[in-house]
Order: sequence, then structure tokens, then C-alpha cells
Amino acid sequence: MSHLQPTRKWDARYIGAVPHDGAYYAKCLMGGALACGLTHAAMTPLDVVKCNMQVNPAKYQRLWPGLATVLHEEGSAGIWKGFGPTLVGYTLQGSFKYGLYEIFKDLYMNVAGEEATKKYKPVIWLAGSASAEFFADIALCPFEMTKVKIQTSPNGSFPIPFGAALAEMRKKKIETRFPFGSLGPLWTRQIPYTMAKFVFFEGIVQQFYTHIFTAPKETYSKLTQLGITFTSGYLAGIICAVVSHPADTVVSLMGKAENKGKSVGTIARETGLVTLATKGLGARVIMIGTLTGFQWWIYDTCKTVMGLGTTGGK
Repeated sequence: MSHLQPTRKWDARYIGAVPHDGAYYAKCLMGGALACGLTHAAMTPLDVVKCNMQVNPAKYQRLWPGLATVLHEEGSAGIWKGFGPTLVGYTLQGSFKYGLYEIFKDLYMNVAGEEATKKYKPVIWLAGSASAEFFADIALCPFEMTKVKIQTSPNGSFPIPFGAALAEMRKKKIETRFPFGSLGPLWTRQIPYTMAKFVFFEGIVQQFYTHIFTAPKETYSKLTQLGITFTSGYLAGIICAVVSHPADTVVSLMGKAENKGKSVGTIARETGLVTLATKGLGARVIMIGTLTGFQWWIYDTCKTVMGLGTTGGK
């Protein structure tokens, strides 16, 4: 049963079982922080290899041989390079990504009105996710730049500890373009990625509850609902990886010493569209598919534990 609205006017914040008040949004911010921070940090070894495949494809040609090369040359510590900035950066980014998505989605639904919201749900999802990611990337950018520099610099040429790496980035900010030099490419990578992530997730969840699990959503166990969440997230993640991969490659290449001072357009032209779109894509599909599936699962698990229920429905 929908929560009783304080007025007769239709309000998207009160159409569900739980009212979307300040406490609801705060819990979503917290769930997003855990979902993105933990998963991205756990995937650091794959990210190290993926970034090196993008900036040094001759040496790192495939995922598993690339992982073996890093282990052989740098030991187990080598595959965890960039863990610190990854954890901090994506914790902040995830908090804004998920929390602001809920806020913007309700805002745009109220602007559109009840009938238009029902008719144009995917447009609402796209607008809400793009708006949220715009701000999330501002929080992420300094830490993403630091992470990429740590992961792609030749062994011994750049500090690996988080604090020392940040200090070096600040010290050489003209050369590294720290802290927001990669914000443009990051927006180019992350906004399409997040739009795909949210719209395909919401759409796939809707299809599950419309065509396969056709009884009312609340009649299914929490385990079943979270299983639908994970599956929908994984499938959405595969699409996200393909959509955002060219821009992800550019972000990695910007950390390469040879590309110092080059514009994004110059790096893209010199690299070529095919290489931008395909180099390291297999590793990224595995990484982002798994990442996105677990992010949505952690996020919805947090929401469920806090009494908010899982995301999406018919």
C-alpha cells in the first residue's frame, strides 16, 4: 500500500511503501558509498591490468598473462597498486551517484507529473542518473587521476603509497593537471556509463517483474528480489562497459608520460577509434559486469536491511 501523501497533489516522494524523506535519501547515500567503494577496491587487480593494457598494449596484450606479468615483475603488492585512492574516490562517487539519483529521479518525476512519468519512465531514469553522475565525478576526479598515475607509471618512477602519491600529484600539478585535468574525459566516460547502468538496470528489473516474476513484488522473498537485483545489475554492467570503454581508455592514456601536454582529441586521434574501443575491453567487461552486479546487490541489500526495499518493479 502506498504511503499516505500529506496533500492531494501527486508527489513522487510518496508513491511507494516508504516515503522519500531526508532520512531515506541519507540511507541511499550510505548504501551507494558502500556499494561502489567496496566493489571497486576489491577489483583493483583487474583494474591494474586493464589500465596497463590500455597504455602499453604491446606488453600487456591479454588479461591473465598481463596479471602474471605484474605479479612476476612487482609481486603481489603490484596488483594492489592504487587501492587507497580507489577506495576513497569510489566511496565518494558512489554516495553521490546513488543518493543523488534518488533525489533527482523524484525531482524530475514531480516536474513531469504523474501521467508523463508513467509514459516516459526511461527518460526520467536517464536524466536522473546523468545529473547525479555529473556531481559524483567531481568528487571522484582527483582520486581517479592519482589511481591511474600510480597504476600506469613504470615501477619506481612514481610513489605508490596513497598519501605520497597525492602529495606528488599536487607538487607536479602543472604536469599532471591535478586535481581536475581528467574531469572532461571522466564525464565522457562516466555519464554515458551511469545512464546505461541505471536505465538498463531499471528496465531489466521491470521486465523481470512484468514477464517472469508476475506476482506482486512484495510477495517474493528478499532473497529472490536480491537475486533479480544482481542479475539485472550484471547484464546492465556489460552494456555499460561497451558504451564507456573508449573514454575509459583515454583517461588511462592521459596518465602516460608520453602524453603529457597532449589534448584529449590528440590522444584519441593518435590511438585510433578501434584501439580505444577494444583494447582491454574483455577485462573491463568482466570487471564492470561483476562490479555492477555486486554494486546493485550491495545497494539493495543495504536498502532492505534499513527497511527501504529493493529498487525497481513493474
